[in-house]
This record gives sequence, structure tokens and C-alpha cells, in this order.
Amino acid sequence: MPFYQKTPWLLKQFFPQLTWEKKTDSNIVFLTFDDGPNPEITPWVINELQKYNFQATFFCVGQNLKKYPEVVFEIERNGHSIGNHTMNHIKGWNHSLKDYEKNIMDFDFLLETPLFRPPYGRITIEQIKHLKHKFQIIMWSLLSCDYLPNLNIQKSLNNLKKHTEAGSIIVFHDSLKAEKNLKILLPLYLEFLNENGFVSHSL
Repeated sequence: MPFYQKTPWLLKQFFPQLTWEKKTDSNIVFLTFDDGPNPEITPWVINELQKYNFQATFFCVGQNLKKYPEVVFEIERNGHSIGNHTMNHIKGWNHSLKDYEKNIMDFDFLLETPLFRPPYGRITIEQIKHLKHKFQIIMWSLLSCDYLPNLNIQKSLNNLKKHTEAGSIIVFHDSLKAEKNLKILLPLYLEFLNENGFVSHSL
């Protein structure tokens, strides 16, 4: 499996203060969607999840939150949770603690949530130490790679199926960049989860 789809065990050991998966005794997984909300894609995702009564967590970008409040309402109305994905989708590696925190708190001013996911997974040790007191920092155990323009969808699906287990946190993207792959990959993966007795909860 490509290293970028399944989070390496060693990385989890180096950063135990980050949430890579959640322990559960039953067949529960945690579907997450990054970079929305998007009025063209997020409602479609919500409808797909509804078919199986699955719940998910949407890690939203603050500037999209401001532009599409009606989509935010739909996310919450359907019982899904929302996480902070910074105001402007910035990489922690490229910003000081002060600037990074301000960008996160600008989002928090619009909508308070205990969940935070760093865009691109790029966050410094200093930022982690500071932010973990306010947020649960959510990473992932499986990455769909739906944003890749030349994604081999069948290979990605096979990899997701092979490595899905109770407690997995899986990343998809409700963005225009991922739309083409998402609309093929997500329904097939949801069908797999349902047929194999998995359910999805929000974080």
C-alpha cells in the first residue's frame, strides 16, 4: 500500500498526542471530509451518507464557512459534526505559532468546536504542544487520496478495504479538486462498509 494512504505505525509512535484512530470494541469507523463546505459537493456527500444512516465529521475551512452558511446548516441539521481546519487552509510548517493560532482562532470565532485538523497534516511540535490544551488534534489512519488527479481509483478502493478496521479514521475531501474521484470512490466504499457490518460515527 502506498505510504501516503495508510499512516505509518512509526509516525503514530512519534506523535502520540495526536489522534490517529479511536479505540472501539465494535465495528465503528470515523469518516471525515476536508476542505469544505462546498455547495456543489457537500450536499451530495450528505445524501450518500444518509443512504446508510452514517454520521461523519466535516473539517471545514473558515473562509468557506463564511461563504456557505446554508451548507453548514445542512451538515449540522443532518447530525454530522464540524471540525476546525483553519481559516485559510494554511500549513503549520510555514507559519509561526502566533500566526497559526490566530488563523485557527479566527475560525473559532465563527464556530466553536473541540476538533482541529491541520491542513496537509503539517504542524510543528511547538504548535501541537500549544493547541492540544484547547483542541483534540485529529489526524487519520487511512487517506483516500481522492484529490490526486491521476488516482487509480480501484487501487485506492482496494487499499481502503484491506486496511479498514474498527476505529479507523478515514479522510475524503468535499472539494472541487477531489470531486471526480470522490463521486466514484465514496459510494463504493460506503457500500463496502455497509456490507461488512461497519457503521460510521462522527468524532
